[in-house]
Amino acid sequence: MKNVMINFSVMLALLTSCSPVPEKNADKGVVADAQADTVSRSLSKKSMRTKIKLPNDLSALIPIDLLDSISTNVHEKYGIEFSGNCYACDLARLSMTENKMIWTNVCDEKDTFEIDAFSTAIEENKTIFKTAEHTYILTKIDPAPVYELVIGGQKLALKNKRIARYFTTKEALPLFKEHDCGDFDG
Repeated sequence: MKNVMINFSVMLALLTSCSPVPEKNADKGVVADAQADTVSRSLSKKSMRTKIKLPNDLSALIPIDLLDSISTNVHEKYGIEFSGNCYACDLARLSMTENKMIWTNVCDEKDTFEIDAFSTAIEENKTIFKTAEHTYILTKIDPAPVYELVIGGQKLALKNKRIARYFTTKEALPLFKEHDCGDFDG
């Protein structure tokens, strides 16, 4: 019985020594402020890291459209969107650098919209750009090259710059079906 009492006393002493000590309210505020300051400093350091090297293709993307969904030839499946390039002139080209996203009207080089506050991540064939209001996911869906853009978040509405779902490079554009406006006087 004596051993049981000694063991019980030792266990009780260990358990009470491990229990947390109540903190004063004033100390909690100081600790929370210090933790918040540390977190914001670490986020600032992450934001200040050198930007990710983007693929060269992303420096000048031209909008295209899905013309023939059943075609197996990528250059016939996608092509120039006639109304946005030739008639309405309301499509937007996309240019990406490490620190700028530039939307430019296909018919007016001076009509631009720039975004310079974003983070970048690259995952396999996807390049992800995040701003405070939007997430842009640019996925290379074909080596032709064809990129698909998906925008998440708030609705992005740009004047005279309608955003296409598919893009290609300026160099690859002549390979796609219907790559010019022909005799249209738009």
